[in-house]
Formats: sequence, structure tokens, C-alpha cells
Amino acid sequence: MLAKRIIACLDVRNGLVVKGVQFKDHQIIGDILPLSQRYADEGIDELVFYDIAASTSNKLVDRSWIKKIAKVINIPFCVAGGIKTVKDAKNVLESGADKISINSSALLDPNLITKISECFGVQCMVVGIDSWFDELKNCYMVQQYTGDISKTYQTQWKTCHWIKKVQEQGAGEIVLNMMNKDGLQNGYDISQLKKMRAICKVPLIASGGAGNMEHFYQALYCTNVDGVLAASVFHKNIVNIKNLKNFLIKKGIEIRLC
Repeated sequence: MLAKRIIACLDVRNGLVVKGVQFKDHQIIGDILPLSQRYADEGIDELVFYDIAASTSNKLVDRSWIKKIAKVINIPFCVAGGIKTVKDAKNVLESGADKISINSSALLDPNLITKISECFGVQCMVVGIDSWFDELKNCYMVQQYTGDISKTYQTQWKTCHWIKKVQEQGAGEIVLNMMNKDGLQNGYDISQLKKMRAICKVPLIASGGAGNMEHFYQALYCTNVDGVLAASVFHKNIVNIKNLKNFLIKKGIEIRLC
């Protein structure tokens, strides 16, 4: 059995780490380099950086901070933000990222997933999916351009259908951002994770809702996701990474030791 991954997410805007609730009302958390170093030192398995303004402002993620991060940490990290072409992906990977993640650009052109996977391997190709429960339709729907609330809108894709589609296109991993839970710290959306896990044959990462160590355990134990991603609880030191790993190991979850 592969060890489950504990992943910290850093939303980046203008070179600073920010965090909002349900993808809005973002507040500055701190500088990107010290936070990255702190997480690496504390034993996080992986980091994910989202340049939340890049896609909506029609520009590529700033590669200068990617290069700096690659020099100061020795753990895998993934970068997302404004990657619209194979060349964009190449530039980000050559700057030091281990993986790239696309979201809105995949919705515009699903073939981009295939092109990047074929060029750099499926292990580099992550697709982020921003999912929101639509009460009128009584189902989970994919949202686009979530980095800017004024530009965010709901696509025609049901989350379950989009998960199937991106796998067909060559996604090597999926990060499911459960927007209805984001920043609330009241637990992951277990029901949604179970439904999506059943149709997802590639590694699936749960994102949105972690508030305590038990929430991480419930997501891993009840849904068999491959990793759990969180932001607020790590940024604010609500959950200590080493303590979390020890807690999960005692609960019988296979975890990489710090």
C-alpha cells in the first residue's frame, strides 16, 4: 500500500500567501519563502502553490518565486496558475516545479491535458477541479475562474462527468477542491469524496474543510483518497504536521514519517 500524502496548499497573489473562505475574502498570511521552508522543515509531504490571480488576469504564474522555492526546499511541489500551453508547462517545470496543475485552461481545452501528459509524463500532470453543490440541480457542478469572485461562474460540467473526462484525457492526478467546505474547518465533504473516489482511477487528493486531526483521518479512512490537502489549519498552527502524522499512524493510516 502506498503511503497517504499530507499536502499543504499555498494560495499566492502578488508573491504573497493568502487565504479566503469558500474562495473569497482573501487575507494575507505571509511571505511565500518562509512558509515554504517552515512546512518542509515540519515534515509536510508535498506543497501545492496556486497563483490564484494568474488565470483570471490572463498571465502565467510568476516563475521568479518558483525558482527561489526550488532552491530552499527538498520536497516535491506542484504549481498552478495561468498555464495555457505546453510551453507554459515546460517553463514552470524547468523553473523547478515537480508537477504542474491546470484547471480553467483544461475546461477551455481538454486536449491540453493530453498534450502535457504526452510531453512530460502523467506523473507531472495534475488537474484541479473546483466543485460546488448546486442545490437547484441537486448535484455537484464544476466552477471556473475561481481565483476572482467577480469572474467565477458555473460550467455545464457535472463534477462526476468532468472527473471521468480528465482521466480520459490523461490526467495523472486530480485535486478535488470542495468549494462548499473551503475554509470552514468543519470537515471534508465525505459524501462527495466517496462518490468521486468510486469513479476516479488515478490518485485523488481531497481539498477543503480540514479543521482538526480527526477530519484528516475521516477523509483518508472513509473515502480512501490518496492524499489530503489543507491550508488554514496549517497556516494558523491549528494542526501541527508532526502531531498529525503520529495521530494518523496510531489510527492505522499508512503515512510517511517526518
